[in-house]
Formats: sequence, structure tokens, C-alpha cells
Amino acid sequence: MKTITLYVLAASILPCAALAEDPNIFLCSNGDLQRRIEIVRETDRAVPCEVHYYKDTEAPGEPQVLWRAQSEEGYCEEQARAFVAKLANWGWTCNAGALDADDSEEAIGADTATAEESGAA
Repeated sequence: MKTITLYVLAASILPCAALAEDPNIFLCSNGDLQRRIEIVRETDRAVPCEVHYYKDTEAPGEPQVLWRAQSEEGYCEEQARAFVAKLANWGWTCNAGALDADDSEEAIGADTATAEESGAA
């Protein structure tokens, strides 16, 4: 009976932990506007990969592919992080790997730019 209880407990906790954090997703917000940057792979290997950009507020579910890599490992991660840093410089608040937009521990650039600069995204 203890084994069954342990399995049930583990099965209920582990999916929540997996949903709480994903290092391949960045969520950014600026006022009511939402942006999402995702590193997408077809397999569990580092390449090939793509960096998808979503304007979730204006065009939900419609990705733009910003970058692709066929053989250079780390390229998609580097490009995604650079783009997130650019958004932060434009005044966006971005959370790396957090699906909860209120998670401030990983916030990037919350106060780095004025709202006037944010119009470029």
C-alpha cells in the first residue's frame, strides 16, 4: 500500500515540476503585451533547432521563425538569449525558463529602458 501511495504522490508532483520551468522558453511582457521566445527541437539532440517568436497578445499561436541551426550546437540558445536581452533593453520584462510570468527571480531587465523604446518590438 505504501508503494502505491508513493507512486501516486510522485505522479502528481512531477508533472507540476516539469510545467513550472522550461529552459527553452522565455516569456516577456510590457504592459498588456505578451511575447514568447521558444527554442524548438524535433528530437532531444541540440541540433537541428529553431528559435520561434510569438506575439501572444496580437497573434496568438502564430510563430515567426527567427533563427535555425542544422549543425552548430548552442546557436539557437545564443540567439534566443541575445533576443531576450534586446527585448529587456527595450523595456520588456522577461522570465527565462519560467512559465509563471510573476516569477521575478529570473526576471531580465525589468527597469532597463523607457516605455518609448518598447515600441520597436
